[in-house]
Amino acid sequence: MQESVTQAATTDQSQEHQPGRGRLGPLLCWAVVFADIGTSVYYTPGILYVTVGKLAGFFVLLTTFVFILLTLKYAEVSARFPQGGGVVSVAAHALNPWFGALGGMFILVDYFLTAALSCLSGIFYFSVVFPVLGPNALWITIAVLTLLGILNWIGITESATVSLIGALIAFVSDLAILVTVFSHISLAEALHLFASMFAGNAVTPVKLLVGFGGAFLAFSGLESISQLSPVMKTPRKKVAGLALLLVVVTIGLTSPLLTTFSTLLQPQEATDPLKNSQLVSLLAGHWGNIWLQSEVAISASALLVFASNTAIIGAYHVFMALSRMEFLPSFVLKRNRLRGTPHYSIALATGVPIVVLLLVHGQLDLLGDMYAFGLLGAFSLTCLGLDVVRWRERHAARNRAAALAELRESQQNGHVSREAELALTAESGLALNGHHGPQSSRQSTHGEIVESSERSYEGWRGLWYTIDFYLGVVTTFLVTLAWSINLVAKPLATAFGGSVALLGMGVAFYNYRSHRLMGRLPVPVTTIEDHLHGSILAVLTANNPHNEDVIRTALQSADGRPVVFLYVGEPRVARTPRLFEVVDPYLEDEQAKELFGKAESQARRAKISTRRYVYRPYEPGTIARVWQIVHPHDTIVPADEVPRIEDINPDRISYEISPGGGMQVAHMVKRW
Repeated sequence: MQESVTQAATTDQSQEHQPGRGRLGPLLCWAVVFADIGTSVYYTPGILYVTVGKLAGFFVLLTTFVFILLTLKYAEVSARFPQGGGVVSVAAHALNPWFGALGGMFILVDYFLTAALSCLSGIFYFSVVFPVLGPNALWITIAVLTLLGILNWIGITESATVSLIGALIAFVSDLAILVTVFSHISLAEALHLFASMFAGNAVTPVKLLVGFGGAFLAFSGLESISQLSPVMKTPRKKVAGLALLLVVVTIGLTSPLLTTFSTLLQPQEATDPLKNSQLVSLLAGHWGNIWLQSEVAISASALLVFASNTAIIGAYHVFMALSRMEFLPSFVLKRNRLRGTPHYSIALATGVPIVVLLLVHGQLDLLGDMYAFGLLGAFSLTCLGLDVVRWRERHAARNRAAALAELRESQQNGHVSREAELALTAESGLALNGHHGPQSSRQSTHGEIVESSERSYEGWRGLWYTIDFYLGVVTTFLVTLAWSINLVAKPLATAFGGSVALLGMGVAFYNYRSHRLMGRLPVPVTTIEDHLHGSILAVLTANNPHNEDVIRTALQSADGRPVVFLYVGEPRVARTPRLFEVVDPYLEDEQAKELFGKAESQARRAKISTRRYVYRPYEPGTIARVWQIVHPHDTIVPADEVPRIEDINPDRISYEISPGGGMQVAHMVKRW
């Protein structure tokens, strides 16, 4: 690379690691998540009461324990996928790009219904103060959604500071309601109230399953923490963990109790079609006064509309990410000349919720039922993807442990075998990529899954990782169970969510097929968890006119062996991303995507069964770190790049003219 590029990368690195520069700490991350998930308590009691009656509070409390397990997984997702995207990134990297597209459809269903449900619920709460709005809530909601779409077209941006103010007001209001209720009833009366939930309500296996599945509505919004990864301070796992700890405490203190009191202390209101959607505010008025009731109604209404806007922003960013992944048409990315905003994406993110509201005639309980498909589908796919990543890490770690055991045995016997040398080299690779090296892959921002070398599975730490792994598997089972229950128990949700997902996947397949017919194959970046012995590493660099010569040489030299295509992109441009933006350099690098597409097309013709595509923005030592992970037999680079490649120690270097006589390429051969 040229000296100017190196200087730019160094500057970028220094800016990237400057603490607190325009990024969110635990408190602001909590605020953004609570401003989303904290609104669920305003509509969950009424919707859940329609399904399970007085047991609504019990099921929210029961599901809280699974919610806590979910937060552990989402904290890790936020750290592993710093580019954001949540379920889209997890599923695409861990399973398959098509699962990433499916995850995108699930989260879009979730966002569509969040926008519709939150906005409609916000108007219902506002009608507590202005009752004249109640009969016209549907049309007012449509007008508000249209206004939010226009504001996003103009260029309104989410503000974590505004979220903090709203979240604090909502949390203090929730606490004020609970303090007011407890000031009127004794602890004995409260315990008797909880016991009365089960009076005349036998918890049958069917009711237990249906209630468990439905109560996840109380925790919708948790997925937003993974969308904040690009704007988090580092270390991300610590920030996300502290933020979610605050979420667990604040939601755990408020949601189960407010659901219980709202439904048990107001049985008449809970059965009234209109008041059923205003239960928390009415609870404040019944046990407090009109001022508390009005304050809760106004703050709830504002926060719900704010959550609706957040869903619109999240939806159009997912649209754009799926388009950059080439699953959706490119027009989705187009920006208007006047404001520079993605008007087609915004129109879709706003228009679909409006259509949904019209289809269900503004019935809040139907929207709540429909919510389950996308929410639990996204939860399930995220959990499964993370389990797959963890399993791969454990498998790779066991292989390394076996190699290191061989090394120790060889050392004790006074000689070092070829296998032991391999283990020793692998260990040096760990130093480069693990916690003890200067370049920790946890700090990368290109979206690569954390390498297995970052974890030690020995001792107490290894015991915790084992427990954490199996807790994660249990979490996946419970969430998938809840989703499966809802698929059967809520056919409307299944019909709507399934239709949207199928339509979206149909568009994705058509778009993919169109690109293929035009000779361009959409290729996702892949990850390397372990060595690929005997492989070919083809190094491609930005703006290099000889990249295609490297591709042809690598494929001709492969002879059936695995080929890893490494594209070293331009240095990252230091900037603070917007909230909910998916920041993946590869998705924005058209040259890299086009080159990988050509490589994939030629690799298929050459019948190369194992091929990987790795993308890394340039920084010093980039090629060497990938080289250490892959352990290739042959590294192929343009001949003029050899002097600029650092920290690679091949056994020999040979040169040849590339197929077709295009240029001279170098083979850097290593016998590991």
